[in-house]
Amino acid sequence: MSAPLYNQDILRLAASIPHHARLADPQARVERRSPTCGSRITADVRMEGGRLAELGLDVKACALGQASASLMARHAIGLTVAQLDQARDLLTAWLAGESDDLDFWPGLDVLAPARGYPARHPSIRLGFEAVAEAARQAAS
Repeated sequence: MSAPLYNQDILRLAASIPHHARLADPQARVERRSPTCGSRITADVRMEGGRLAELGLDVKACALGQASASLMARHAIGLTVAQLDQARDLLTAWLAGESDDLDFWPGLDVLAPARGYPARHPSIRLGFEAVAEAARQAAS
């Protein structure tokens, strides 16, 4: 835990969330809220051919939640429901210390300082959880 929790890279990601406009006509919309801190993310999605085609996010979260949502949004388009579910599950395992593998999602190493702060984990997971659930709903 020697690295600062809020560093330049995290703040830069938090300030540059792609797909930050809600979709006018989503196939599914899912909101996730962290009971710990009140952070909230709403994900709007459209699927085509079994893959995420469009994403719109409304992010009202701390800098860590924003940075995580930014990373999710940068790499989610084109993924299947199974791939989004797997990313959500691998992030949860990594945060819990059950895995040290970060190769499943580009850029997550920037969140390493927060791994030692379990109270921050729900906010970090929000974007991954909301997008995976919205994709699942849209695909069914």
